[in-house]
Amino acid sequence: MGQWNAGSAATGDQIQAILRVARRYLAMDVGFISEFVRDGRIFRYTDAEETRHEIEEVGADPIRSSVPQSPARAVVPGIPDDVAADPLAAPLPGSSAIPPGPLLSVPLRRPDGTTFGFLSCFSFRPERTLTSQDQSVLRMCADVVCAVLEYEGKVAAEADSRRNRIQRIIASEGIDMVFQPIYQVGDCRLLGFEALSRFPHAPQRTPDLWFAEAEAVGLGLELEFLACRKALEALPLLDETLRVAVNLSPAAIASPLLGEVFAHVPVDRVILEITEHAVVECYVRLREALTPLRQRGLMLAIDDVGAGHSTFRHILDLSPDLVKLDRTLINGLRRDTARRALAEALTMYGKRIGCEVIAEGVEDQEDLGVIREIGITRVQGYLLGKPMPLEAARALPLAKTR
Repeated sequence: MGQWNAGSAATGDQIQAILRVARRYLAMDVGFISEFVRDGRIFRYTDAEETRHEIEEVGADPIRSSVPQSPARAVVPGIPDDVAADPLAAPLPGSSAIPPGPLLSVPLRRPDGTTFGFLSCFSFRPERTLTSQDQSVLRMCADVVCAVLEYEGKVAAEADSRRNRIQRIIASEGIDMVFQPIYQVGDCRLLGFEALSRFPHAPQRTPDLWFAEAEAVGLGLELEFLACRKALEALPLLDETLRVAVNLSPAAIASPLLGEVFAHVPVDRVILEITEHAVVECYVRLREALTPLRQRGLMLAIDDVGAGHSTFRHILDLSPDLVKLDRTLINGLRRDTARRALAEALTMYGKRIGCEVIAEGVEDQEDLGVIREIGITRVQGYLLGKPMPLEAARALPLAKTR
């Protein structure tokens, strides 16, 4: 804990509460927490009974001017003189004009034992007598403050590490794209690919966790658009009859960067997928962002439809071109009448509103047979082709052997 690192509001509230508890237990008029900074100190927190005393605003204070003319002294047997008389433990600026009373200060220490500040309480009443128990209580409160700060420091260091990790990926464009084929059910014709991100970096984990980490450190949009740009680079290398599906969050779609990413892209060969469980704050804004692209031929797909978290709000408010049935609905379709009934209903609904329906996660030949019977028109899944590098995707025939 090389410096004060109470970055979060919650941490600040905890420390303020600890200071208040200490002051009230000791029946003191003022409590404060100060930190050493170069040749001075900063008052990080203060606490007082507002109805009785006015305390100056928390701020910086040079060491040489921080000692009152008649400094308050700690009246506790056994307290070392260097703690009781240290100018850095003196009361807040402006308190010297008030009749002196007892002052009790205990140092705040880092894990290596070095002191970085003080937790102090003082009274304006000379008759207030302190005991060694009071010192022990204040010491315990100081230990708790140090523990809170140490934990906050570790959290901040971890956040910095995570942010640096994502920044390195963005700077080096360290995402590999793979492409999973999408086929027409009736004639087994190759229609295009869904572009999926892969992260060849430590720690080894699924792409959704990488994107979640990027979002947590404020770099979610940057990572999303990096993946989108790398996916769109495949378009000139694929047959001109094929489309590429890319995934973007509602926040990315509403971003001004969307227009830049698609400015020079043949969007009539692009499918933009939005997952059904993504939160949309404003559908009007989302539609406005999508309209220019859809007018140029972009197709909109709602992904993960039929999963347990589906609300179908995206379908109702965004009028997509494609509805993608979630793999949890498709897997086991042949032996589950409830899944089949829901898949049939969604397929019929899609046809009624003019949507093509894609079945995701097709891994079983019998499930594929049921898909044909239901009338689903497009499929993708391991049975038909796993995600593959661009070179392998380019080598696929446009018509698949049944």
